[in-house]
Formats: sequence, C-alpha cells, structure tokens
Amino acid sequence: MPKQDHGGPVPIEAGGRTVEITSPEKVMFPGEPEAPGRAAGRPFTKLDLARYYAAVEEPLMRTVRDRPTLLQRFPNGVTGKSFFQKRIPDSAPDWLETTTVSTINGTESRAIVMADLAHVLWVVNQGVLGFHPWPYRASAPDDVDELRLDLDPSPGTTFDMVREAAHHVRDFLTEVGITAFPKTTGNRGLHLYVRVEPGWDSFGTRQAAIAVARTMQERHPDLITGEWWKQDRGERIFVDFNQNAPHKTVFGAWCVRSRVGAQCSTPFRWDELDAIHPDELTLATVPARVAADGDPWAAIDDAPQSIEPLVARYRADLERGIPDAPWPPVYPKMPDEARRVHPSRARADG
Repeated sequence: MPKQDHGGPVPIEAGGRTVEITSPEKVMFPGEPEAPGRAAGRPFTKLDLARYYAAVEEPLMRTVRDRPTLLQRFPNGVTGKSFFQKRIPDSAPDWLETTTVSTINGTESRAIVMADLAHVLWVVNQGVLGFHPWPYRASAPDDVDELRLDLDPSPGTTFDMVREAAHHVRDFLTEVGITAFPKTTGNRGLHLYVRVEPGWDSFGTRQAAIAVARTMQERHPDLITGEWWKQDRGERIFVDFNQNAPHKTVFGAWCVRSRVGAQCSTPFRWDELDAIHPDELTLATVPARVAADGDPWAAIDDAPQSIEPLVARYRADLERGIPDAPWPPVYPKMPDEARRVHPSRARADG
C-alpha cells in the first residue's frame, strides 16, 4: 500500500515559539458514523486538534499550567493502537520543561510539565489525544491542590442519574463550605473539582473523597455508591475515591477524548447541568462556547479551600472502627486498611 501524503509541516506560533505540526492532514478522529436521526460527523485532522487547543488556550492553561502530565499517544489516530508515554525521551527539544514523578513504590519517570501552549502543541504533534495532569504543580509537588470527584456511571445507569448524583454531591459540599467546579469527562460521567489550599497531600484528598462517597451512599443509597467492589455497586453512580490516590491522574479539563466524535472533557456552569449533553461538546463546538460565554472555571483559583471538614469525617469513621476503604491492587498494604479482598471471600477464607 502506498504511503499516504498527509501534507507538509504547518507552523503555529505559541508561547513565543514556533511549533511545527507534521503530517497535518492525518485523520485523528474519523467522525461519528451516520445513525437514525443523526448525520455522519466530519473527520478531524491533527491540524484541527492543534488549532482547537490554540482556540481554548486561556482556559486550558488555567487548568494544566505547571502540572506534570501523563500522555496517551495514538500515533495513527483514535481508531489505532494507543499507549501511555510515562517518560519524555532524551530526544525531546531542550526547551521542553520536565520534572521527575514517582509512584508510591518509588519508581521514577521524567514527565512533561505543561508550561505553555507550545508544550501542548508539541505533544499534539506526537499524536497525543489524552492529557492526564497530576493534581499538583511541578513548582509545589508536596501540595496536592485538586480534589477530584469522579462520578462514574455503572452499567445500567443513565446520564440523568449522573446529573442527579452531581446535584446531591454539590448540595453536600455546600453544607460543609466547599465549592466544586463541574466538567464532563468527554464520555458518560462527570468530574467535580475542588481547588485545595496548600498543606494537603494525596492521602488527605483521598480521605476527603472517601468521606464524600460514604456520605452520598448513606443519604442516597439507591442512586450513589462508594463501594469499591464492582459486584456491590449495582446500577448506581460510583464516587471513585481512588482517583485521588498517590500518583493517580485524571483526564484533563478541555482535553479531547479518544472517541471517534472528538468529544471534549468540558467545564460548564452549574446552571447548565440539567441541559448539558456530553456527546455534543466536541472539538468543533467547544471553541464557540468559550468565545461566547468565557471560561466557566475562571474563578477556580480565587479561593483555595480547606478539605478539613471532609477529612474529619473520615477520621471519625476510623475512631468508630470503620477501616480505610480498599486501595487499588498495585498499591502496598496501608496501615488502616482492612483485608484487600471482597468481604465474602474474606469470610470464606476464614
């Protein structure tokens, strides 16, 4: 098969640098197929992707600037194979900012730091479709400044149920004096972000997320669950507290998801919650939203918040004899954690 001609490099000015987008006409997203009541979506190229990020530069950089970022590469577009690039190669340009990140087990790697739009465009040119920023700034690695509440729909649930769960979580956070900022995931769930004041680490934010999950399950047991074991969740919305565990990353705000329709993980205002449709928020439609309405997260950095009210609930549970929630299997056993097996198996093993 002859090699396809994807066109000559296209230079884009960004961050005081010129970044060349090679193979600009390479199709990264084929577009949604035609379906009853829906016309086929148009394909999007690598150049389209680069221009999208240039169009949302200001709100994007507000969320990702100075953050170490895990990259998910799709060299042949969204329909091809992908891999997570955990280490920036030595062949990267010398202006690229990087930092060392470490897993809880001590494994280190060299990660990109999203210093400006030029860094974003450099990774786009590598075929990156997924940005997964760490919840701290490279300039302050000991201060986790984002509590990330992942409302994860279980099989059998609907997006209306996710919306309802988000309303309840917001109401609870408001009770304890905490403001959250919502975004779509680019798929079926929602993420709620809280900007956290300095002095907290990922153990603290995970404990806060556990407190939210447990409180929501207590108040709305038919709708929301904090059960780690999938067989116990039922058709409920899972508050995935372990997305806040050390070295965990979450799909970034304003980033384009690896879906054929190029859906974006899009911040929105709370008064839009009942009308927002994630599938309609795409590389083609989101820039116009930003141009018309501005950044819904413009105030996220204005007042970093204490998560002490949530962590206090977690600590009170420990004092009552309720152990830490289960950790993912790749993590070492934690001091306050019960046996990391499903309770039914623990009883059987006796």
